Amino acid sequence: MGYVAIKGGESAIEGAESVLEFLRSQHADQESPLSASQVQHQMHYLHSQVISEGALYDPELAALAIKQSLGDPLEAAFLLRAHRSTRPRVMETEPHDTSGLRLIRRISAAFKDVPGGQSLGPTPDYTHRLFRFELLEEDDQAFKEQLNQWLSLVAELDVESAPSSVPKVIDFLRQQGLLAAPENSGGQRPPFDITRQPLVFPLPRSARLAMMARSHAGSILAMAYSSMRGYGDVHPTVAELRVGYLPVRVPHPITGEPTEVGEVLMTECEVVTMFQAQKDGPPVFGLGYGACFGHNEAKAISMAILDRAMQNGEENGISHPSEDPEFVLMHIDGVESMGFCVHYKMPHYVTFQSDLDRLRAAQNVQHE
Repeated sequence: MGYVAIKGGESAIEGAESVLEFLRSQHADQESPLSASQVQHQMHYLHSQVISEGALYDPELAALAIKQSLGDPLEAAFLLRAHRSTRPRVMETEPHDTSGLRLIRRISAAFKDVPGGQSLGPTPDYTHRLFRFELLEEDDQAFKEQLNQWLSLVAELDVESAPSSVPKVIDFLRQQGLLAAPENSGGQRPPFDITRQPLVFPLPRSARLAMMARSHAGSILAMAYSSMRGYGDVHPTVAELRVGYLPVRVPHPITGEPTEVGEVLMTECEVVTMFQAQKDGPPVFGLGYGACFGHNEAKAISMAILDRAMQNGEENGISHPSEDPEFVLMHIDGVESMGFCVHYKMPHYVTFQSDLDRLRAAQNVQHE
């Protein structure tokens, strides 16, 4: 593909950047600048989306990326991922057990009563999609009153009696013989590192899960929706959807023992699908898994559906696009997709001039 250099473009680029800053600050006489802290704490879902797609768990930088990109989640994820590529890798952790999540939300669509109970947590799922017009005039006092009301409500609850962890629904299903036992990880190769190893298909499941974990929320939802609508055989039941904070443990620099250094907000989903035959046992449900940084429920569910769909493609042959790992995985990364799409805005004068020449030549031949 041919491009041409543009002379005198530096001043034009600087001018474009200054206009962008004007777009952000044009009402500075009436408004205060949006702080990164406000973005982080008041744009919960947008902030979670950028952390997940940027593949770097840094809440402050994710908020800065959203502010700098004027709220464009793709551009913000691009900023976060570009910064991530400059950071040295200090160490690697052992796989983490998500049964230790400090839960803020936990639901099951498979059972009404589950061990540990259902916890609706923060969600708009059960509210009417109606505007709250009072938010247009929300002032500092009204904002603080929301906090005070919540704190007074919590003060009446017996928080100490709440369980620190709850069993997983899929463990209950396995005890009943309704799910296959988990694969034995002993002797298996380590998880595929998509940031350091070339993507050569067929990819192992660990690579597929890693690519989906940082995928664009809308893209992976569209792929999963195609399977839900019939372009695939995965029609799932959400065994469990969990949102919470996962303790992060790293090897101690002296003893080597796993030591907790913090926690990350994450969403995890496990879906079960129609039962299938096993080679050496009775039929069991199929299982799909999804997990990603932040509070991203639709993305985690979509990831679990596609995980199961691609497993179906491996086991029974590919019949639909959602079962084809290469088709799915090469089209769900928002940063890559955006990069290729917006590059068409760059000068293509040489290639288009060639197209013009060929078209005019063809028209001349026809006229002759």
